[in-house]
Amino acid sequence: MARFPDPPHAHIPGQTPRHLEGTFDAICETARPEQPLGAVFASDAWRAGCQYFRTGYFWEAHEVWEAVWMALPDPSAERRLVQGMIQLANAALKQKMQRPRAVQRLCDIADAQMTDLPGALWITADLQEDQIRTQLLDLRRQTENTTKSAL
Repeated sequence: MARFPDPPHAHIPGQTPRHLEGTFDAICETARPEQPLGAVFASDAWRAGCQYFRTGYFWEAHEVWEAVWMALPDPSAERRLVQGMIQLANAALKQKMQRPRAVQRLCDIADAQMTDLPGALWITADLQEDQIRTQLLDLRRQTENTTKSAL
């Protein structure tokens, strides 16, 4: 799997600067609506988003996955999976921003989007459903612990 250069920093709204306009344009342009349905998961936009997500660049993952989401037909299971991953990245970002209610809401949305997706789709997207479900659960638990300790 290709390794993409890490962004110059992780953007956290209100805490770190936003990236320069156009920083991710070349990557985003690799997700195109005219691609065959499953081919979008081989695009640099999808693969860079996965790398960014795994390495804690949650805003950046969301940014490039948005191009993938827009390239997919609506409705489609592929689009639901990408939407779920976008919301999971957003939930992880909100966790860094210490916004527990937003984390819970976004986890609910991500979970709903990714429920009842075909197993083959997870394989095509090079994701392991059980790991994604564990990440969702971990985010929820961390947020519940944060909320309880604040009371």
